[in-house]
Amino acid sequence: MEFFRHTLPNGIRIIHKQVDSPVAHCGLIINAGSRDERDDEQGLAHFIEHSIFKGTSKRKAYHILSRMEDVGGEINAYTTKEETSIYAAFLSEYYPRAIELLFDITFHSTFPAKEIKKEKDVIIDEILSYQDSPSELIFDDFEEHIFKGHPIGKNILGTPKLVKSFTQNHIKEFIKNNYHTNEMVFSSVGNISFDKLCKQLERYTESIPASTRTHQRKPLNGYYPNEIIEARDTYQSHAIIGNRAYEAKDEKVTGLFLLNNILGGPGMNSRLNLGIREKYGFAYNIESFYTPYSDTGIIGVYLGTDKGTMSKSIALVHKELANLRTKKLGPHQLKKAKKQLIGQLAIAQENNSSLMLSAGKAILTFDKVETIEEINTRIENVTAEELLMIANEVFDPTKLTTLIFKAK
Repeated sequence: MEFFRHTLPNGIRIIHKQVDSPVAHCGLIINAGSRDERDDEQGLAHFIEHSIFKGTSKRKAYHILSRMEDVGGEINAYTTKEETSIYAAFLSEYYPRAIELLFDITFHSTFPAKEIKKEKDVIIDEILSYQDSPSELIFDDFEEHIFKGHPIGKNILGTPKLVKSFTQNHIKEFIKNNYHTNEMVFSSVGNISFDKLCKQLERYTESIPASTRTHQRKPLNGYYPNEIIEARDTYQSHAIIGNRAYEAKDEKVTGLFLLNNILGGPGMNSRLNLGIREKYGFAYNIESFYTPYSDTGIIGVYLGTDKGTMSKSIALVHKELANLRTKKLGPHQLKKAKKQLIGQLAIAQENNSSLMLSAGKAILTFDKVETIEEINTRIENVTAEELLMIANEVFDPTKLTTLIFKAK
């Protein structure tokens, strides 16, 4: 897996992998997300991601959407707590079209008042629809408890009241404060030479001036574990049990990814799935998750079950966590767990769209992209003793927060 790198005169970094495929993927990954919002801006980063397609100084919304779709391609975007990504998929011959469009909407959007007004209604509907899905809503509510009072804990979508208040000035101020060229990566996976790609990028970005981030993100506040039970008018009860965890650059991240995979990863043979769903039939959906951020992380177990079996299910979760804290994995168990994770990562690398986005994010976070061999070596170097130590740190019972949506 060979990636090529270059930095444009204005500071935008380029990462590219040439592949023998008729379909190409490229995108602009920006180190700006919902955690960069002020309290009165909650939801603004996501609102901009929607509004950026609504018109530029030379295109109307229809022409933006049609530019790629007219040649069978597509353009899309997403917002997370720490980044915004605008990306396209297309036949490789249309690289110039995709590059020009991505930079046009990122740097020359006009955010027409009429279009902004319509998009507010769309996003408010999205918020209300999301609130009707407790299995999704509980994840955001849990992060708000884990990072109480800090921007990283706030819901990415915002609130209907705040969304209604956004204006062109709010949008332009946020972009001015957070969209800096030294915090942008253009990532590409497609059948084009690196030299040709760089020449096209230089052509379409020569008028974009350099800008550098000067402000720092708000430092984390203290964490106080808690148990919260909220009555909900739902058929199922939902729960998350978890804790703050390691930041992306922590040396123990690989071990925690492996531990999370063993506990409740996507495999049907995870401990939670076998020990709770398959053995007792208590939970249709049970999983664990680990999300690292630039200066912190979050680890947790989610489950949805009948209200009559919630207490038993939570007790079984704590039993599995206790096993991870007290029982060291044997050589055979550890070897199997490593092989499983290595295989899952190899399969994920086959998806060129995901590869493009993950490579761009890696440059933003680490300023490098590891080869699959380097990643595999890190996994192979994890020891059973290290996993035991990590489990005792992140699953310490005195540091766990529990959030329950209890069915009435």
